[in-house]
Amino acid sequence: MGFFRKNTDNGPSNPEMAELGREFAIAKRHGDRRKVREINRTLADNGMTDTDRDSFDHGRAGYDNLPAVPGSKRRNRRR
Repeated sequence: MGFFRKNTDNGPSNPEMAELGREFAIAKRHGDRRKVREINRTLADNGMTDTDRDSFDHGRAGYDNLPAVPGSKRRNRRR
């Protein structure tokens, strides 16, 4: 039935790259262009192997799968 199902998702092989992927996804969601450019520069300078790319994508997908929290309506309010 699935009581003793084995977990097939072992997580990222490189946790540092997974964390960088999460930071990238957060920056993209919040529109932080400076942080996105900084992460892209870091990736370009260091180069990435296939395992690093998989870990980065795993971290990014982990955050992207979370639904965005709906914001409050800020109509007619001073900021």
